[in-house]
Amino acid sequence: MRRSSSFWALIAGFAGAVILLAAGGLMLWGSTYVHNTVRNQLSAQQIYFPAKAAFAHPKAGSEITPSMIPSVSQYAGQQLLTGQQAEAYADNFIAVHIANMTGGKTYSQLSAEAMAQPANTKLAAEVNTVFKGETLRSMLLNAYGWWKVSQILFIASIASFALGGLALLASLFGLTLRHNPGILHEVIEGTPVTHT
Repeated sequence: MRRSSSFWALIAGFAGAVILLAAGGLMLWGSTYVHNTVRNQLSAQQIYFPAKAAFAHPKAGSEITPSMIPSVSQYAGQQLLTGQQAEAYADNFIAVHIANMTGGKTYSQLSAEAMAQPANTKLAAEVNTVFKGETLRSMLLNAYGWWKVSQILFIASIASFALGGLALLASLFGLTLRHNPGILHEVIEGTPVTHT
């Protein structure tokens, strides 16, 4: 009975190892696919951060505000290609310009005002600009979200590979013990044999 249960434990260990290694491979493939897709989509947009010189004299209400220095200036002059860059551009560049332009009003608030004042062409143009800015911002934040999914999948794949490797090693160790059940004692002639 003991040999039968150890045999099934070995089979379960090998099966678990195979499943974990296969899952790790699929998660790694998924991570790479999402990473490359997001990078290719962002690259196609040809969005660039302002040049380093633009960050030399930040001023409230201008293209570069003081609030952009800690978050946006680190990417000065670079093309927007990563999830982290997309988040910084969306939340610390576009959102700041929209808030400055609208005095903190949201698109829905401005849109309601524009519907109440159909002759106000300046307000209608502002609503149109805010809509475009919020749309671009949401697309960039969506890219950032998928970039995070890619990173989580990568970490999960490493964990799955590690657990699969451990399960495989444990199963191999169990297999070697199964074939070497114990230590045999040699009886030397002339010594009494005791049975325990």
